[in-house]
Amino acid sequence: MTTSNLKSIVGAWQNSSSVAKLHWSGSFEDYLQMVKKNPKITRNSFQRMFDMIVETGCEEYVDFKKQVVRYKFFDDAANNGKDAVFGLDIALMKLVNVLKAAALGYGTEKRVILLHGPVGSAKSTICRMLKKGLEAYSKTDAGALYTFEWVDEKGDLDGLLGKAVRVFPSPMHEEPLLLFPEELRNQIAEDLNRGQEGDYRIKIEGELSPPSRYIFKSLMDRYGGDLMKVLSHV
Repeated sequence: MTTSNLKSIVGAWQNSSSVAKLHWSGSFEDYLQMVKKNPKITRNSFQRMFDMIVETGCEEYVDFKKQVVRYKFFDDAANNGKDAVFGLDIALMKLVNVLKAAALGYGTEKRVILLHGPVGSAKSTICRMLKKGLEAYSKTDAGALYTFEWVDEKGDLDGLLGKAVRVFPSPMHEEPLLLFPEELRNQIAEDLNRGQEGDYRIKIEGELSPPSRYIFKSLMDRYGGDLMKVLSHV
């Protein structure tokens, strides 16, 4: 294979739509426009996991006069049933109900979820399926998620991001909307939710990680509280 052929193949791969989607980058304003069009990209981990399971489909049946919901996600159809779980429909239904409660913010999201059962009862398999499922889901349009990085393209920040560092990725892969100060969040969320269809509503909750919080505060001090200048480094 010649160098030119290799460059052609690699170039075509990098320009493909799937690769482009996985490596999207833009300004903070670009991200806000995306949120306005599709607010679900701001979902938290519980909301994302619950939607992933439900969107795969489900079916209901009656077992000893008890209504049972069987979630097709656990059939592992994407991998030809390699990790499929059988005979645990009720236990899985209870697990999904816990995730649903967490997604709705009923308090479950603040607890540790413990899978309890004898050896061979598919505890590790269920966790593996959820992990692999989220990884695959994040690569789809429905499950896409975004984070941010601090940039110092011109090197004007006097080493704030680190010596000779021009790009500093969010260490916790944080939601970009967390960059809005607490006192602005309700107003921003209200504006983003205005005119949206469907039940989902954006909520901006949580704090920046210590490194991002330090950089944010340093930039606010540097620019005299000018938030727009701070966000120009995102």
